Amino acid sequence: MKFTRRRFLHLAAGAAVLPSMAQMVSAQSYPTRTIRWIVPMAPGDVPDILARLMGQWLSERLGHPVVFDNRPGAATNIGTEAAVRAAPDGYSLVLLGPPAAINATLYDKLNFNVIRDIAPVASIARAPNVMEVSLSVPVKTVPEFIAYAKANPGKLNMASTGVGTSLHVSGELFKMMAGVDLVHVPYRGSVAAITDMLSGQVQVIFDNLPASIEYIKGGNLRALAVTTAIRSDALSRRLRKAHCGGN
Repeated sequence: MKFTRRRFLHLAAGAAVLPSMAQMVSAQSYPTRTIRWIVPMAPGDVPDILARLMGQWLSERLGHPVVFDNRPGAATNIGTEAAVRAAPDGYSLVLLGPPAAINATLYDKLNFNVIRDIAPVASIARAPNVMEVSLSVPVKTVPEFIAYAKANPGKLNMASTGVGTSLHVSGELFKMMAGVDLVHVPYRGSVAAITDMLSGQVQVIFDNLPASIEYIKGGNLRALAVTTAIRSDALSRRLRKAHCGGN
């Protein structure tokens, strides 16, 4: 058969389309079974709540259930490694946050490389950390807290959700910048940390705002500042209502 230039170009174009068509067919058939979503944090923590909300949304649209596998511990390394070891077939998802980047510099040896071993799919949420104190601490501002901490070196406990989490790193940075001595107390999740904050066993935490905002609004914890360069609209509205005598 004699190939003209035009016929050759048509065949070449058709051949180029075939891989894309195969991918489209494959994408249209996904998923065909249950999807596992690994959450490297404890149940009830902010990442867990976010994952479950998104999982419900995905399940309704994909027509297949999304089950959750909580793997807390080691600043999310346990859950992340479980995701890396899973078959790369699109049926194992993992929710990652700041610790995924922090751990790369904190640990000398990890059994995985997040950039190499994890394929990002989507960004879900962004929220600041908020510096808050137990009501047992007689301060209302950051300068007052610094003065109080310097007057009581080593006597104030700083809670976090584990070594290497954003809560821990935020607290350690604050300690360095303010020159104060706080005792780090790591927990396996924010629920346990907040419980001890409410009882006064720990005095300060740099918590994810969504995890603490209801306790702050209810007057059970006192917010002093956020870790971002701009104010939090959610907390600003709360403070304005408080000054105006609102609920």
